[in-house]
Amino acid sequence: MPNWGGGAKCGACEKTVYHAEEIQCNGRSFHKSCFLCMACRKALDSTTVAAHESEIYCKTCYGRKYGPKGVGFGQGAGCLSTDTGDHLGLNLQQGSPKPARPSTPTNASKFAKKMVDVDKCPRCGKSVYAAEKIMGGGKPWHKTCFRCAICGKSLESTNVTDKEGELYCKVCYAKNFGPKGIGFGGLTQVEKKE
Repeated sequence: MPNWGGGAKCGACEKTVYHAEEIQCNGRSFHKSCFLCMACRKALDSTTVAAHESEIYCKTCYGRKYGPKGVGFGQGAGCLSTDTGDHLGLNLQQGSPKPARPSTPTNASKFAKKMVDVDKCPRCGKSVYAAEKIMGGGKPWHKTCFRCAICGKSLESTNVTDKEGELYCKVCYAKNFGPKGIGFGGLTQVEKKE
């Protein structure tokens, strides 16, 4: 039957979607007001949508329904996600039965370290995540820790120098580790020999 109404049908409400209010996803058209997660009904956009066949979900609900399960997946590294999504009406896909757990307990923190290798900042010793990482001297640093060890000046790739695992600005490095003598900033007068 020809579509005399002028636009495509909405993937959620099946009503006509006109061009001014159309959002396309996975080859289907939606009204802006109908572009919602099928589980939690949260409004979606191009950065938060995850499509599975003809269904659309937010990334959280999609992960609960179709993502990997078990230790190291879900809420954080080393956590066993026990959220089944029942409160959202998600019926999780059940695969083959899971093997029995080993009789000896495993250390979750060691497992988490293997799953997510997070670098440590040499200055403060805390974890450095990708959003805050600056590389200097071959090591990852926090943006706030990426400072001269002597004067505390904030460093950039153009003025950083490293020595024995520590960072210095070029001025402090030259004063403390550079050559000494006339013309090098150390001595201003020639000492006379007697």
